[in-house]
Amino acid sequence: MHSEIEKTKQWLEQIVIGHNFCPFAKPEYDSGQVNFVLSDTVKIEDALEALIRACEQLDEKAEIETTLIVYANLCKDFEAFLDFVELANRLLEMQGYEGVYQLANFHPDYCFEGEPENDAANYTNRSPYPMLHLIREHSLEKALSSYPQPEQIPRNNIRLAREKGFEYFKSILNNIKKSE
Repeated sequence: MHSEIEKTKQWLEQIVIGHNFCPFAKPEYDSGQVNFVLSDTVKIEDALEALIRACEQLDEKAEIETTLIVYANLCKDFEAFLDFVELANRLLEMQGYEGVYQLANFHPDYCFEGEPENDAANYTNRSPYPMLHLIREHSLEKALSSYPQPEQIPRNNIRLAREKGFEYFKSILNNIKKSE
């Protein structure tokens, strides 16, 4: 398996699941329902094509709950990545996937608008590589409806990240990036 996928799995295990940033991730991950797609393109058009192929795969395979598309060589710059995410969302809408799939996004330099770069809360969305998370809308709605106070999830994540601290998460992510 590609090292980019292995590092993404480590990130998912150690940060996302390990700190319960997404309380819905562990069951899908443990049951093998998370699909990992590696795109090593540097072209936006090819990256968008990979997104649509991932949507089509979700259309065809109900056993896949969610897909993480890892863009190993695309949008190293966070602002450029945000432009790409906007294009990706528009493409989903144009292809009739609005309301079917939702995108979440992660990036090594993720920074919430208005927050300093060294705010530990940014690590709730920082990852080893730029990536898109393709989520089934109906599954998300079902999960949220059965979760007590789902609106508290982001606040709880921010609080936990800040309690642990910037250097704590920076160290974990750096170790993941260095691993082979």
